Amino acid sequence: MPLPDSVRAAFTPSGRLRASINLGNPILANTGPDGQPVGVSIDLARGLAERLGAELELVVFDTAGKSVDAVSAEQADVGFFAIDPLRGAGIAFTAPYVLIEGSYLVAADSPLQANEEVDRPGQRVAVGKGSAYDLYLTRELKAAQIVRAPSSPAVVDTFRAQGLEVAAGVRQQLEADARRLPGLRLLPGRFMVIQQAMGLPKGRGAEAAAALARYVEEQKASGFVAAALARHGIQGASVAPAA
Repeated sequence: MPLPDSVRAAFTPSGRLRASINLGNPILANTGPDGQPVGVSIDLARGLAERLGAELELVVFDTAGKSVDAVSAEQADVGFFAIDPLRGAGIAFTAPYVLIEGSYLVAADSPLQANEEVDRPGQRVAVGKGSAYDLYLTRELKAAQIVRAPSSPAVVDTFRAQGLEVAAGVRQQLEADARRLPGLRLLPGRFMVIQQAMGLPKGRGAEAAAALARYVEEQKASGFVAAALARHGIQGASVAPAA
């Protein structure tokens, strides 16, 4: 269905579609061999730009917090985020397109054996500053202390450098770190499921928000999202169910 001119204008006030990309989440975006961002979020951004008939501009950040701030401040037109109530103050989210597991990592000789044992006095948990895990655990942890690393990819290095008890983050990132560094293990299961969605500034209006929501649902239903995950070799993430 052709998009009304009013919707096109709401998405592209600068004349192009500016998509905020967070390289801190390897499931959504990575740097390719040519130094350019690649991943499911870039594929979705490119598809939306094509639908709008607009040139795509990638606005790239190394953390989720910076990516959120860019869209909230209308320095970017769309972004790719974990749904969170705090972020919802300035961003209109679609339904999720991908579900990602959040896990805990500990030293191999740690006495911790289950996720439920983490929230205890004396436990210090490393998280990426401003990440979905930071926002979630800030609300949920009552006894453990949160220690914020500069970014999600830096969580395990911070955990080791400061001798912390737990690292929290994307399961795939933690698994890669456990392979890279000796003496680490993941706790079984997951402590949360991240709902990754697209979003745009709330000030762009209900019509644009509805159009973005339809776009995400169509890309899930058509197999586009599943194909993008497979093409980029992403494991452990699943396509979210229809809204």
